[in-house]
Amino acid sequence: MPNDGTSAGGAVRSADGWRRLVLAGCLMATFMPAVESSIVATTLPSIVADLGGFNVFSWVFTIYLLTQAVSIPIYGRLADQYGRKPVMIIGTIMFLSGSILCGLAWDMPSLICFRALEGIGAGAIQPIAATILGDIYSPTERGKIQGLVSSVFGVSAVLGPSLGAFLIQYVSWRVVFWVNVPIGIAAMTILAIYLKESVQHRSHRIDWIGSLLLLLACGALMLAMVQAGRLSGTQLGGLVATGVIALIVLFLHERSTPEPMLPLELWRSNRIVVVGSLGNCFSGAVMMGVSAFLPAYVQGAMGETAIAGGLVLGAMSISWAIASVVGARLMARTSYRLTAALGGLCLFFGSVMLVLLQPGHGPLWASVGSFVIGIGMGFCSTVYIVSIQASVPWRQRGAATSSSMFLRFIGQAAGVAGGGAVMNATMLRIDPSAVGDVDRMLDLGVRATMDVAEVARLTDVIALSLQNAYLLAAVLALATAVLAFGLPAGLNPRHQVKPD
Repeated sequence: MPNDGTSAGGAVRSADGWRRLVLAGCLMATFMPAVESSIVATTLPSIVADLGGFNVFSWVFTIYLLTQAVSIPIYGRLADQYGRKPVMIIGTIMFLSGSILCGLAWDMPSLICFRALEGIGAGAIQPIAATILGDIYSPTERGKIQGLVSSVFGVSAVLGPSLGAFLIQYVSWRVVFWVNVPIGIAAMTILAIYLKESVQHRSHRIDWIGSLLLLLACGALMLAMVQAGRLSGTQLGGLVATGVIALIVLFLHERSTPEPMLPLELWRSNRIVVVGSLGNCFSGAVMMGVSAFLPAYVQGAMGETAIAGGLVLGAMSISWAIASVVGARLMARTSYRLTAALGGLCLFFGSVMLVLLQPGHGPLWASVGSFVIGIGMGFCSTVYIVSIQASVPWRQRGAATSSSMFLRFIGQAAGVAGGGAVMNATMLRIDPSAVGDVDRMLDLGVRATMDVAEVARLTDVIALSLQNAYLLAAVLALATAVLAFGLPAGLNPRHQVKPD
C-alpha cells in the first residue's frame, strides 16, 4: 500500500495481487459508460430513421449527461461517507436497468426517459472508479494508472462505433444497449469480492435540494437553448427565467447548507481543482459537441453507411488511447501545464478541420479531424484528473474527483445542447421546411428513392447546420487551450505539493 495518506479513514486495504484485480474491475466498470457514448453516437442516425425526431435527437445525449452530472456529487458524498464499493454497485445496477429499458424503447420520448435513468446510474461509475484507483495507488503511480483509465475511453470508442455499426447492419439498434449487461455483472462481482474497505460511518446530510435545483436550472436553460426556434416568446422567457432563478437559489442554498452538493470550499481554496475542473468541462463540451453529430454528418450529408460513421469516430478513439499513455509520460517529464496546453491546441486544430469539412471531402478528412481531437482528449483527460487527485488529501479526494467529473459531464451536456441549438437554428434559418424531411436522409434505403434535387437540398441543409455546430466546438477548444495556463508552472507528479 502506498504511503500517500490513503491509510486513513476509509482506506482500501489491498495486496498487490488484489490491487490488480480491483484495477481490472474498475477498468471494466469505466468501459461501460465510455462505450455507451461512442456506440450510441454511431447508432443514433439509425434510431432516428426508425423512431423519428431528428430535431430532438440531441436530447438522447443531453438528458443522459445531465442526469449523470447532477448525480455525481451525491455519489461522491456517499462514497466518502459509506465507502466506494456499495455506491459503485448500486450505481451499476441502475445503469444496467436503464440500458435494458433503452433497448425496449418504442418512440423517441420513451428512449429519452430511459436514458435519464441510465445517466443516474452512470453518475456513480466513472468518478467512483477513479476515486478507488486514487485510493490504492500513490501519486507517482496514478499517472500510469489514469493513463490506462483514459485509454479505456479510447479503446471503447474504437470498439463502440465498429460494434454498433455491425449490430445495426446484422441485428438491430436495440441490441447495442444490452452489450454492457454481462460486463457490468462481471465488474460488480470482482469489486464485491476483492475490494476491501474499512470505513468509519458517520451521520450525513445529502444535498437533495441542491441536486434538484441544479437539474431544474440546467434542464430549463438547455431546453430553452435547444428548442428556442420552436418555442413562443412566452415559453422561451419562462424557461430562461426559471433557469436563472434556480441558479440563484442554488448558489444561496449551497452557501448555507452544512454539506453542499458542490464543494465550494475546494473551488475557493484550491487553484488546481478549479482549473482542472473547468478544463474537464470545456474539453468534455468539445468532445461531445463533435462526436454526437459526426456520424450524422457522415451518413446524412455524405450519404455514407453507419460503418463509415463508426470508423470516423474510431479515429478519435485510436488517438485518444495512444495519447493517454503518451500524455501520462509527458506530464511526468515536463509539467501539467505543458501537457494540458498541447491537448487544448489539438482540440482546437481538430475542430477547425471539421469546420472546414465539406460533403465532397469524404470520410478521410473527417477522420483526420477526429484523430487530432482524440489526441487532445487523451492529453487533457489524463492530466486534469491526476493533478486534481494529487492536490487534495484522502478525505476530500472523493468530493474533488466527483467535482471534476461533474463539471466534465455538465460540459458534455452543454456541448451537445449547444451544438443542437446551433444546428436547429441554422436549419430553421436556411430552410424551415427541411426540418421534417432530414430523418429520411439517414436511411440509405429511403434516401435512394428520393429525388436527386431534394437530396442535394437536404445535404446542404445538414452540412451547413452541423458545420456551425463545429464552429462552436472550435471556440470552446480555444478556451480549453487558454485555460491550461492557469495551472501552476513546473508542477508534475514528481514535484507535487503534498496535501494536508
